[in-house]
Amino acid sequence: MSDFDDIRPYRDDEVAPTLARIVDNPELHSAIAALFYPRLSRLAGWALKPLVKRKLQQQFAGIDTVDGLQELVSKYLRAMLDEQSRGVSFSGLESLDRNQAYLFTSNHRDIAMDPAMVNWVLYINEFQTLQIAIGDNLLTKPYVSDIMRLNKSFIVNRSAKAPREKLKAAKYLSSYIHHVVREEKSNVWIAQREGRAKDGRDKTNPAVISMFALNRPKPQPLSEYIAELNLVPVSISYEWDPCDIAKSRELYMLQTEGSYQKGEHEDVESIAQGIKGYKGAIHLAFGNVIKGDYESTDAVAAEVDRQILSNYFLHASNCMAYTMLTGRVPDVIFGTEGKRFDPAQHPCVKKELERRVQGMPDLQRDLLLGIYANPVHARLDAGH
Repeated sequence: MSDFDDIRPYRDDEVAPTLARIVDNPELHSAIAALFYPRLSRLAGWALKPLVKRKLQQQFAGIDTVDGLQELVSKYLRAMLDEQSRGVSFSGLESLDRNQAYLFTSNHRDIAMDPAMVNWVLYINEFQTLQIAIGDNLLTKPYVSDIMRLNKSFIVNRSAKAPREKLKAAKYLSSYIHHVVREEKSNVWIAQREGRAKDGRDKTNPAVISMFALNRPKPQPLSEYIAELNLVPVSISYEWDPCDIAKSRELYMLQTEGSYQKGEHEDVESIAQGIKGYKGAIHLAFGNVIKGDYESTDAVAAEVDRQILSNYFLHASNCMAYTMLTGRVPDVIFGTEGKRFDPAQHPCVKKELERRVQGMPDLQRDLLLGIYANPVHARLDAGH
């Protein structure tokens, strides 16, 4: 077995047999039928499954490389963005070099869409696509693991429990990321924290930065090692979050009952909702490569936070939620035109927020508005 075979993405020679395995999986046929035709699937799932299999065979016919598969994925992603968004804008990419490999770390709001959006912007600008970190907690089915690894995902071991096992897994992952960026010259994406920022507060977990550095030779300065990784913070902002009601419900239960029990397939449902739901305008702001004299991983994490916060693109939905929550109009710049926010000019945004919180208990209402308003709080607190 080669190094990293248990976690790396699939190679071109593995594409055809893996696709054949996926196409023949009846559990996947049922899942696709339920996702796209929920009512009909409940009534006549047995009739839909052979149709799904035939469609998969047609879609994958002739695909025998990772690039070929990603070309197919790009068509579906483009169609989804045309239907479920007002477009994707981006900034900061002009400072990056297509011939360099980078380790991108972004804020984390959506399980699947965050890396997909970074990948999409790189793809349409003719940068190399990403290898994407994905937790093994999301790979609950073998076909899910196959699909993700075909699309250049590598596996992060989050199932390790004992401290020694966790450290071993983290060192292995650190070695892999360094190998990909430095030896394979490939781009990598990983979230700034494990789990989504459900309350809209973006904060880097210093443990993620510590993991990056676990592979560092002892004599090598931390700053030098981080510089080798070409670490670039990315701020992702969605005008609307398709999972906002579910997130506010979880936050509400945590505050009122002290715990929240995640459903068996809740992560998969969140992925589906994030993909299918309306996202409005989407903006990605690429920061600068982190280089400098950093004495600790906490200092590196603070720089990631500084860039993600300062580059975060505020939408009218963020500013309106802040106004509804606090009764004050935020003195911030928002939108593509860089204007000051005036709530009187955005009645439709207010109406949409009111629709989303309708019938909620007061606390849950405030929590949902907070998902949108907290980036404004962070901007004002930082004095940007």
